[in-house]
Amino acid sequence: MSFAKWKEILIAVVCAFGFLFALPNILPYSLSSRLPSWMPNKKIYLGLDLRGGAHLLLEVDMDTVVNDYLNQILDGVRTVLRKESVPYGSNFPRNITRGKQCIEFDLKDSSKIGKARTVLGSIDPDCKVDISGIHVTITPTAEALQRRKYDAVDRSIEIVRKRVDETGTRETNIQRQGVDRILLQIPGLQDPSHVKQMLGRTAKMIFRLVDEKVPEIDSSDTKTVAPFGSMYLRSEKDGKMLAVKKQVFIGGETLVDARLNYDEYNRPAVSFKFNAFGSKKFADLTRENQGKRFAIILDNQIISAPVINSTIPNGSGIITSDHFIVEEAQDLALLMRAGALPAPLNIIEEKTVGPDLGSDSIRSGIFATLLSCLFVLVFMVLWYSSFGMIANVVVLVNLLLLIAGLSCLQATLTLPGIAGIALTVGMAVDANVLINERIKEHLRKGAKLVKAIEEGYTLAMTSIVDSNLNTVIGMACLYYVGTGPVKGFAITTILGTIISFFTSTTLSRYIISLLLRLKYRVAIPL
Repeated sequence: MSFAKWKEILIAVVCAFGFLFALPNILPYSLSSRLPSWMPNKKIYLGLDLRGGAHLLLEVDMDTVVNDYLNQILDGVRTVLRKESVPYGSNFPRNITRGKQCIEFDLKDSSKIGKARTVLGSIDPDCKVDISGIHVTITPTAEALQRRKYDAVDRSIEIVRKRVDETGTRETNIQRQGVDRILLQIPGLQDPSHVKQMLGRTAKMIFRLVDEKVPEIDSSDTKTVAPFGSMYLRSEKDGKMLAVKKQVFIGGETLVDARLNYDEYNRPAVSFKFNAFGSKKFADLTRENQGKRFAIILDNQIISAPVINSTIPNGSGIITSDHFIVEEAQDLALLMRAGALPAPLNIIEEKTVGPDLGSDSIRSGIFATLLSCLFVLVFMVLWYSSFGMIANVVVLVNLLLLIAGLSCLQATLTLPGIAGIALTVGMAVDANVLINERIKEHLRKGAKLVKAIEEGYTLAMTSIVDSNLNTVIGMACLYYVGTGPVKGFAITTILGTIISFFTSTTLSRYIISLLLRLKYRVAIPL
């Protein structure tokens, strides 16, 4: 029953910090906002089921994923055949066709079949090359397509998370649902129109040279065809169709930063910076093409086509537009920072959960928690008298520390999370019941009070460790396989179990020790 001084200080510090971190959640906003600046002011966030908000179900466009993969293979085929001087098609080098899930073309020279098979097989190990006569078919394997689709959803989830987080929205729930869908839940958001707009843009940015030999055309002109190696894209500035080279000089994946800025006329603009690889390519582009224009293309639309006046060696630049307003420039910078989606996202389900549901859930959850606490506290006092009162103090401290722990983690509390808190309140007294029963058992055998208390804690420790360890392992598995609110329930239960182990085996023993040292042993009958 003796405690070293450092243990007493550690227990006091843990309880004090628990009180400080839990206080902002307990006090009303009018009082918590007046707390001193040195005090922590972190709060537990409420989830969608408690606070209300937006619920969006997004679908990744898998056709685009497959088409991009086939286009990548097609570019590789053209490049390697030209490099190895393997002619193909009757109208070289145009006749390569892309089917729904394959690339097809004819070789012009049958003597090059062996060489073609070798060089084509090196393009992508996940593609099967079939040559029948002079007809070549390159088909990605089913496993490769499936892997591409799975990775596309994973990348989309991360980019959606970045885009939503950049808007300042917190405690979002983003998870995979099925093969090609993403569930997005944003608590507290009643108007998801801005988020939908942000998610609706693929934000795929590339840099291409403008084809200076081809004049601009009107967007209504559907007869004019761009020459080989070029393509027409619409200009955001005036709506004209501008011819650009098909070759991509720099991709948006080399961007490392993009910020809202202002040009020399104090108009909103977007400044950007490349990584080392992108900076080198940008320097080469600006050095070799001075006096020419290059197009900055976002989602197949030219947002700017400046003239290259000098070499830009530091990999930095700025995008200006006559039509930019501050919000548009800020959104563009956000999209560029977050990265491009691998494929468009289609919103197939949208719901707005009203605050009434959240209020009902909160009231029900709080009522259930308080009721369970009341029953536990009354039972402990009736059954264990003064030791039960000590156990009740420990349970209340346990609840306070649990709130503090969730606040430190900036956890999102959902209805299952409240159920987890109610569960840990019941579990918190479990160890005290084991200890008190052991103490009563030794007192019946005639042991002295201090000896009975020491034996009670010692003998109950094995059972306490076993039960708590099993709970933590079970909840850890639940957290690993679960999603959303299920994970919240697991985190709340794990944290509550760890805290209850501390309060039941250490804090309660310290309180009893303190009472004994203060000559209160006669007030602790069993």
